[in-house]
Amino acid sequence: MNVRVCRRIIISLLILAATVAVSFPAFARLSDEEVSTHLTQAEQLFRRAMELDRTDPDAAKAYYQEAILHYEAIVKNGGVRNGKLYYNVGNAYFRLGDAGRAILNYKRAELFMRNDGNLRQNLDYARNRRADRIELRQKEKVLKTLFFIHYDIPSRMKLVVFAISFGVLWVSAAARLLLKAGRLKIAIAVSAVVSAMFLASLVVDTASLARTPEGVITAEETIGRMGDADTYQPSFKEPLHAGSEFRLLEKRPGWWRIELENGDRTWIPDGAAELVF
Repeated sequence: MNVRVCRRIIISLLILAATVAVSFPAFARLSDEEVSTHLTQAEQLFRRAMELDRTDPDAAKAYYQEAILHYEAIVKNGGVRNGKLYYNVGNAYFRLGDAGRAILNYKRAELFMRNDGNLRQNLDYARNRRADRIELRQKEKVLKTLFFIHYDIPSRMKLVVFAISFGVLWVSAAARLLLKAGRLKIAIAVSAVVSAMFLASLVVDTASLARTPEGVITAEETIGRMGDADTYQPSFKEPLHAGSEFRLLEKRPGWWRIELENGDRTWIPDGAAELVF
């Protein structure tokens, strides 16, 4: 094959690639107006579904499903992520009786609004409705009690507190050098301690999410196995059910190795669960 023929083939392939690229336009993100429209429609559908909950459950279910489509369009196509949005998605799934996706979205909302009382109440209620009763390890309970600042404050709020305290630290240090005010020692010490605490918590959050991201089983039920294939023996006598929470330890084609809240480890099909983020 001579050089001229090779050139013609390459040019033809480039023209074909360009044609295909033009035929499939780039993904267009939703505009603010479109996001607002989806949100309005979702809220109207959700309210209508609540009105029909007792009198026409089937119709209410259809309205909840349609509301979810609008909410999820905002997330996927609008690039909007906030606690209130995920909270609404969780409520819609809970009304549909889908405990797994309700808990999943409540946990997503919790990352943005961890101290919200209504969210906490709904998440606890959804957890009580799931089939599996997997208790936290005693060690986890103790840690969450002792280090409540780390576990109960959202990462975004930690970042804000760290930024403010770190700023106060440097301003106080500079003022002490200029004014030679002994009283500023207290402000320097307090802001240094607060900065260190929240920085450490942020580092732990980041490392933990990167190393072992959290997830929720969304399939109605799935069998946990001792290895990454259906030929392995089940890990437990009973299957795992929707709503069971875990940390992802390892990924293999088609399978996830997970650790449940009580420390038990098992393999599940990757389609049986979703990660919080």
